[in-house]
Amino acid sequence: MDLFTAMRTFVTVAQDGSMAAAARRLNVTSALVGQRIAALEDHLQSRLLNRTTRQHSLTEFGANYLEHCRDILELVARSEGSASDQLERPQGLLRIAAPVSFGTEALMPALGAFTQQAPEVTFDLVLSDSNEDLIAGGFDAAFRIGALQDSTLLQTRLAPYRMVLCAAPAYLAAQGAPGHPADLDRHRAILFSRTGRRPWRFSRGTERHSWAPRAAITVNAGHAVRRAVLAGMGIAMLPQVLARDGLRDGALVPLLPEWDLPEQPMSLIYHRDRYRPQRLVRFIAFARSAFGVPRP
Repeated sequence: MDLFTAMRTFVTVAQDGSMAAAARRLNVTSALVGQRIAALEDHLQSRLLNRTTRQHSLTEFGANYLEHCRDILELVARSEGSASDQLERPQGLLRIAAPVSFGTEALMPALGAFTQQAPEVTFDLVLSDSNEDLIAGGFDAAFRIGALQDSTLLQTRLAPYRMVLCAAPAYLAAQGAPGHPADLDRHRAILFSRTGRRPWRFSRGTERHSWAPRAAITVNAGHAVRRAVLAGMGIAMLPQVLARDGLRDGALVPLLPEWDLPEQPMSLIYHRDRYRPQRLVRFIAFARSAFGVPRP
């Protein structure tokens, strides 16, 4: 039996709440997780877990042993991290989740700089507009847009996720450009289905205005919303990362630029582990540098 592997497996089971969840995170079978726990209990001559059909709970001995395991593994991780720092060679796989538009337009282009700094780190990127569960999905970290609900996770705050109201020149030539949010009543909107028909909110100084969009089309992919706007089908509130190139080359025109649009907080979230591999430490620093709030 590899004692350190068994200890890591036990800590993961205790943290994730079941052998199945731990198996997904460790990328092994549930049977192998069970074998490792059984071997560790046999080695210790004590039961670590109370097993039921659906979940596991720690025995009194298991709860005490868990703290010792965490202390030992943290010490080992610090030693490995120190060696990795000296060698400047973080290694291994990072499994990262990100929203589709941000991941495609912002994260992917920026990753080249990270891979040059850490060429022996490999990535498994999952791009999804659903908030992926870190534990169930076996993720090391995830970019999250919106308020963080799970207080058991740590977060690194990044620059806010900003939006821009825009349309194609051909559409504006036919329909005219709005001069005030009240003028939007005569315009058609292209909506991202995840945000639904939420009112669009505008502010300018002390003025506030909201508008319930009248959808010409609703679609479940941000890139498809952009394509519909480029085709002159209506106006849309696009993430800046999606609208940036079109605004630069004139294919898109910003609307009501003197009005402020809502922005959402964005974070990189990760597990509250007491030990953290050097590759993740380096990636957190990279995300803070690449996507963090600019210093004044």
